[in-house]
Amino acid sequence: MMKEKDLRPKELGRPAEQLIHLDQLMPLSFPYDQPGMETDFPAVKPEWQEKYCTSLDGCVAIDTLTRPKTEEEEKEFIQQFLSGLGKVFSDANNSVLQPLKLSFEYCAKCNTCSDACHVYKGSGENELYRPIFRSDVFRKIFNQYFTSGGKLKKKFIGADIEVNWETVARLGELAYRCNLCRRCAQTCPLGLDNSLFAKEIRKIFSQEMGIAPTPLHAKGTMLQLKTGSSTGIGKAAFLDMIEFLEEDIEDRIGRKVKIPIDKEGADILLSHNAGEFVAWPENPAAFAILFEEAGVDWTLSSEMLGYDSVNYGIWYDDAQAKKVALKQMKVAKELGVKRMVIGECGHAHKALGVVADRYVYPEEKIPVESWIPIMWELVRTGRLRFDPEKNNFPVTLHDPCNMVRQMGIVQPQRNILKVIAPQFREMTPHGVDNYCCGGGSGFAIMSSPNFGQFRDKVSARMKFDQILRAFSDTIIDKSIPKYVCAPCSNCKGTIREILSHYQATDKFNVRYGGLVDLMVNGLASIDKPYLEFLSDQQI
Repeated sequence: MMKEKDLRPKELGRPAEQLIHLDQLMPLSFPYDQPGMETDFPAVKPEWQEKYCTSLDGCVAIDTLTRPKTEEEEKEFIQQFLSGLGKVFSDANNSVLQPLKLSFEYCAKCNTCSDACHVYKGSGENELYRPIFRSDVFRKIFNQYFTSGGKLKKKFIGADIEVNWETVARLGELAYRCNLCRRCAQTCPLGLDNSLFAKEIRKIFSQEMGIAPTPLHAKGTMLQLKTGSSTGIGKAAFLDMIEFLEEDIEDRIGRKVKIPIDKEGADILLSHNAGEFVAWPENPAAFAILFEEAGVDWTLSSEMLGYDSVNYGIWYDDAQAKKVALKQMKVAKELGVKRMVIGECGHAHKALGVVADRYVYPEEKIPVESWIPIMWELVRTGRLRFDPEKNNFPVTLHDPCNMVRQMGIVQPQRNILKVIAPQFREMTPHGVDNYCCGGGSGFAIMSSPNFGQFRDKVSARMKFDQILRAFSDTIIDKSIPKYVCAPCSNCKGTIREILSHYQATDKFNVRYGGLVDLMVNGLASIDKPYLEFLSDQQI
């Protein structure tokens, strides 16, 4: 194994059992700085080594990337990758072509982006995870095959990097060690974006080679396009869920709330990450309660691509992203709503609010907005009234990257928390400087064969440390509930996993949930606690 300080991009093509071992991770804050509070990475199973590319760091993100059985298969694999690589800069429809070229040509390798990267810092500053490491590999391979200078150098001096199956497979895996949070781009003194390389590598693997993680593609996009929902739940089951939600709302708050379905011409078509209905039904229920309380003219769509705001394509495949976005817009257009409003899902904000704008013709567009400024307006104007003492426990806010850093929605959620949560405290850093939860770009739903370990212990490590520091004054007092407010479905999924992995709920009563859940819990008009963990606990 190479020593970490000696690891360079050219090593990606050299034979090795495993380039690095994740045994020197960033220390965590109290009380997880104590012995016995964290487990080591489990050993890599021999069958994984035989089947997948485990030679990068022992983890496997791409479960459809399997070792070739013959020399011919290896040659075809490499040729497919090079074919896709050649298309990256020649495709006029590549929506990130200009910033990609700038990042390709003008990186000064100042490493400012490294200190901004939560994966690099969480790994213990391992060279492999520097943002410029994968872009350097990308650049070397491209120049070697697609520029005159690179071809001459390869022929007469020698290649910068040997391109074999291991090289390409490791690069594919390395593209899934980046959350695409773009914190590196925010801090770059030249405004360059190294996350674009990770996204384009993923795109080559999917669009040119037909290789993508099963949770994103087969169980995500393909299932969504086939059934209308990334959960695979059909229309009849969805309508049954709405009926259940209405009954559950009455049980929770003692009030009947009717959830409007397929209301033509409504002001708002609200869409959620479909996973909310399965994993956190209290969240879409909370939207219904708040909109009912404030007298908002809104509706849900029973068409799956109308209620399901998921679009996993933005993480790995532009063609799939476009298919999903067009169908989502079509549903809204046919209902005749005035605007589409995205609920607590960060990547859906980016997918439908930003990326889809490049895909959809003007006559087919419906205005897309975030729920957060709308909800703050309802609070600010008094249409929603609160008793903040109901939320009188420590609360901190996680900033979802796609809402905050990429779309600039920073202050409204803080304004709401200052009204409803007397013990609200910020993470450090916060706002546009906050760190990704570690589950962005698909990591939250990727766990096979052992990728969940990488997410929980490395990519989410900085976020867990932020949580510990935010609650440092009360962390060891188990009698006090501590609430991580995460207004994003993918972020909640990751925070759920890290709290479970580190047993933070069992040991220290650290909880998590959305913002609208906390808002309903604090409504002055409701007597019973809405948050389940408060039902049997005196605050």
